[in-house]
Amino acid sequence: MDTLLSINLIATNPEIRSGRPVVAGTGVCVSDIVMAMLFHQRSADDLAGDFSLSLAQIHAALAYYYEHKPQLDEEIRERRVKDAEVKEKQIGSRHSLLPG
Repeated sequence: MDTLLSINLIATNPEIRSGRPVVAGTGVCVSDIVMAMLFHQRSADDLAGDFSLSLAQIHAALAYYYEHKPQLDEEIRERRVKDAEVKEKQIGSRHSLLPG
């Protein structure tokens, strides 16, 4: 009989990072790791150094991402849209302060 083993390195808590999945015991969101990998072409070793995490934690976060890819891709898309809106408002507010 097989025994299913679990690696408990990813956690959620509504009081930490709005309940988004994080590396257990840290405030590092799985989506932050994934975005660094996808958009900044960071390797697992690079990510471990960037976030001060072990390779096991990085690989657990990436495994979680691939297991929950549709939900996390949507979260990442929403964050990028929100970031772009904030950036646009900040740029627009700078231009409105210029004498014209």
